[in-house]
Amino acid sequence: MDNEPAIDRPTPAAAPSRDLGPWMDHVRAAPRDAAAVELIVRRPGPGERETVLEALLDPELGLVGDGWLGRGSRAMADGGANPEAQLTIMGTRVLEAIEPDRGRWPLAGDQLFLDLDLGEANLPTGTRLAIGTAIAEVTALPHTGCSQFAARFGHDALRWISTPEGRSLRMRGMYVRVVRAGTVRVGDRVARA
Repeated sequence: MDNEPAIDRPTPAAAPSRDLGPWMDHVRAAPRDAAAVELIVRRPGPGERETVLEALLDPELGLVGDGWLGRGSRAMADGGANPEAQLTIMGTRVLEAIEPDRGRWPLAGDQLFLDLDLGEANLPTGTRLAIGTAIAEVTALPHTGCSQFAARFGHDALRWISTPEGRSLRMRGMYVRVVRAGTVRVGDRVARA
């Protein structure tokens, strides 16, 4: 990875059928207090992924250069972007289980990837996180899998993250909103603010 962003338009590949249950202990053992940012991904347009070494987080724009604001949301009366879904974080232990090829991790569609317990019990709604020099707040909006997720990682992966325990552990990831602007870099620490 160099300092120039690489725009990828990845081709989804269906994962073979597999039993992901044995990975649960590994997911449950994720660090609870702090973790380093392992991957930052911008989504400038539909199906596009741009892996970067650093990014600006902004309370109005989300991750600068990401298409979140322009995409809008059907959930909003005015069709505008949902502030509760501004930025997504996914745990790398889940990705290790469903996709051993790290080069395909950006297909998940999340922006920040780290090895941290994202579960509701560990990071309840309203928890503030220091992400690099920015501050973000965990929102109540659940981040769930969809048909695109199943197409990219397999129906077994979608079923696994969609179990009651998978949802409680936020195995699909979680939404946060930026409350203080700042810069995040790969390797930066993420911890409760």
